[in-house]
Amino acid sequence: MDIRNAQLFLHLASSLNFARTSEQMYVSPSTLSRVIQRMEEELNVELFQRDNRSVRLTLAGQKVQAFVKSYLEQWHQLQIALSETSASLSGEIRLFCTVTASFSHLPAILDKFRLVCPLAEIKLITGDASAALEKVKQDEADIALAVYPEHFPLNMAFRSIAKVPLQLIAPVIPCKTNDLLSQSPIPWDSVPFILPEHGPVRSRFELWRKARISEPKVVAKVEGHEAMVSMVALGTGVALVPAVVAQQSPARDRVRYLTQGDEFAPFDLGLCTLSKRLHEPLLRAFWQVASELI
Repeated sequence: MDIRNAQLFLHLASSLNFARTSEQMYVSPSTLSRVIQRMEEELNVELFQRDNRSVRLTLAGQKVQAFVKSYLEQWHQLQIALSETSASLSGEIRLFCTVTASFSHLPAILDKFRLVCPLAEIKLITGDASAALEKVKQDEADIALAVYPEHFPLNMAFRSIAKVPLQLIAPVIPCKTNDLLSQSPIPWDSVPFILPEHGPVRSRFELWRKARISEPKVVAKVEGHEAMVSMVALGTGVALVPAVVAQQSPARDRVRYLTQGDEFAPFDLGLCTLSKRLHEPLLRAFWQVASELI
C-alpha cells in the first residue's frame, strides 16, 4: 500500500468528511475519491457508506482502519530505525533504469531513501531496458531497475517491485497499417512490425508470433521502448511494448491497444545488484528501503 494513500485513507476514516480531508491533506476531492475507489477495488470491499448527508465507515472499513494505523506506525518506526543507522551514510549510488521507469517506479523509492540517507548522492543513468543487467555486471551501475530474465546470473540479487503487463499497440491515424488491421482475419504476415534489437520484449514477441506469423514483416528495429511508441504513433507499424511505457508516453493519445494485456506474460520488474555488494552499508540501506516500501 502506498504510504501517501494510507495517510489519506486514515485521515478520511477519522474526519468522515471528503471536503475536510481534501483541504487538510492538500489533495483535490477527485484525487481523494479515486484513491478510495482504487483501495475498494483492490480489496473488493466497500470501505465507506456515503449518502447526501454523511460518510460512515463500514465494518470492512473499520478493519482496514486498524490495519492502516498499525502499518503507518510500523513505517514510522522503520524510518526512525533506519535514520539512526543510515543518516550519517554518505557516498554515491549509481542507478540505471529506462527513461519511463525513472518517473514511473523510481521516484517513490528515492523519496524514502533521501529521508533515511540524506547525505547520499544519486547518479541516475538511463538507457535501454535490455542493457540493465550488463551495466551492473560491468560495474557501470551499482543498482539497476531490470526485468527478471529467463536466465538470471547466479552472482546477482533481485528484488521484485512490480508486475508490468505488455500491450500490442497500433497507430490511431489512418494508414496502411490500420487498413490491414481492419481485415478479418488480420493478415499478420503483411502487418509491419517495429521490434527491439534484443531483450525480453523481443523474446515475448517471438513466442507470440510463432503461433500466428511464419515470417514477420519487420520495418524497423529500435533501441528503447519509448522510441517504439513514437514510431507507432507516426503510423510506421505495430509494436509490442510494456503497458507503462505506452501509458506514460507523450504520444499515448496517438496509439491504440490491440490486446487487453492478457496474451503476454507480464514482466517482473525489480532491483538488481551483485550479491557480494549487498553488505555495503549504502547499497544495503537502499535495498532495505525499497523492500519495505513494497
